[in-house]
Amino acid sequence: MRMTPALIAGKLFALALFTAGAGHAAEIKVLASNALKTALEELGPQFEKATEHKLSFTFNAAVPLKAEIEKGAVFDVAILSTPITDDLVKQGKLVGATRADVARSGAGLAVKRGAPKPDISTTEAFKRALLDAKSICYVEQGATGIYLKGLFERLGIADQLKGKTKLLPPSNPAAHAVANGEAEIGMTQISEILPYRGAELVGPLPAEIQLSSVYPAAVGTGAKEPDAAKAFIKFLTAPSAIPVLKAKGLEPG
Repeated sequence: MRMTPALIAGKLFALALFTAGAGHAAEIKVLASNALKTALEELGPQFEKATEHKLSFTFNAAVPLKAEIEKGAVFDVAILSTPITDDLVKQGKLVGATRADVARSGAGLAVKRGAPKPDISTTEAFKRALLDAKSICYVEQGATGIYLKGLFERLGIADQLKGKTKLLPPSNPAAHAVANGEAEIGMTQISEILPYRGAELVGPLPAEIQLSSVYPAAVGTGAKEPDAAKAFIKFLTAPSAIPVLKAKGLEPG
């Protein structure tokens, strides 16, 4: 078989990762935003196979994960939103020199599969869709939820939406709630909508009000496996990870 430049590069990268872990199979504890859950669940086993390291994931909304880190949670890698990552670097909880952007994601709107899809092509259409809906939902502590609260105020519809808004805990994602019939419309990161077969993506928020979130990874200051953690970040930011990220509704960082 003829070795193409891309194939050679891929093999060399896998060899470099394996060499980094040779002689010491580490368990890497990862705290990650729900927005990257499906991507990491596919990329994780690939990394484990290439390096013989083992990954232990804890997924949640970024705000609760930040609180756990501030309370002294033991971890090796954190993959959270940019503002939270930057704040944790300032606090000395994450090593700034290891910070690398893994993925970008946009917010979208979901309805129950088979339900009519409202027009959200413009900001005015988006406002009308929310005002006409019988109920809407989002995760209160998620980055998208925090953004939406401010957005509704700016759009002048916050008071009108209060009576029909269901604020969800991180354990009940918006797309899951919509699929279960708990609300007519759910809003969250697009990557958190696609995994739910009972929910359907209407589309992204209009460009002028879109929330584009970047998710950096960084090694924890108290990491027990810093070298293995750095290897994992390198793996996530390599070209070979891009097809998986895109398939899960994300763009490379």
